Amino acid sequence: MDNIAIIGTGLIGRSWAMVFARAGHSVRIWDAEPRAAQAAIGIIHERLGDLSAAGLLAETPAMVAARITAVGSMEECLAGAAYVQENGPERLDPKIALFAAMDAICGPEVILASSTSGIPASAFTEALPGRARCLVAHPVNPPYLVPLVELVGAPWTAPEVIARARSLMDSVKQVPVVAHKETRGFVLNRLQAALVAEAFRMVRDGVMSVEDVDACVKHGLGLRWAFMGPFETCDLNAPGGIPDYALRYGPLLSQLTEEMPPYDFDAPTVARVAAERRALVPEAGLGERAAWRDRELMALVAHKAKRDG
Repeated sequence: MDNIAIIGTGLIGRSWAMVFARAGHSVRIWDAEPRAAQAAIGIIHERLGDLSAAGLLAETPAMVAARITAVGSMEECLAGAAYVQENGPERLDPKIALFAAMDAICGPEVILASSTSGIPASAFTEALPGRARCLVAHPVNPPYLVPLVELVGAPWTAPEVIARARSLMDSVKQVPVVAHKETRGFVLNRLQAALVAEAFRMVRDGVMSVEDVDACVKHGLGLRWAFMGPFETCDLNAPGGIPDYALRYGPLLSQLTEEMPPYDFDAPTVARVAAERRALVPEAGLGERAAWRDRELMALVAHKAKRDG
């Protein structure tokens, strides 16, 4: 799969372009918004410079950027592509329209994948003649730094398409995981939803401040979760492994989850959390703080790469 097409050049589309280009692929990018693809090229140059400074590029930024070309039409973007990553608006109607157009243009062997955060592939591919080659490839933001990709097919997605997509993701140093069936929001977002909802609930109920809830994760859970998942964490937190953990802590965890009904993100709590966050980082400083986040992620990725050899 030498040629990759990126449809939509926002944050996720730009990140995907870097993922594929630094792995040696030729990448074409296109956006329905005039001039957006060309503007993305400049941002990509900046991000590649950051990656190089962090020791995360095997080549110069210019060599990687040279593989990425902004084009003026969807047809030109898709021409000769073996794999397409769609990053359009997170709304159903635009997804249906985009996939209908891509399915009509691309040959039957071309994989069509969406970066959607929560819309199942079955919702926008059912009526397509080529629906068997369509799937969701849901990344974590930003995918050029956080490598996990959830591959989620519709009931009619061909198994060999999932296998080919997984092989491609492995080859570009992403970490693909495969869902055996569709769920609302996919797996990563469901795990995240449980933690985020409980974090808001703790603030709503006056249990802890926003800053201290964040500290529970970044100085507690997050340190373990940077290199272990929940099951391995449980396995190592009891002398007898998982069965021992369930025996020791299962009753308590069951009681805790019973106290966690659906949370509706009520306006007063959202406003309180926002106010406490703005006291820590003013709105004008969010862009700078996001850049800091990315540099910290780069350092962590570099450390993990060095550790893994």
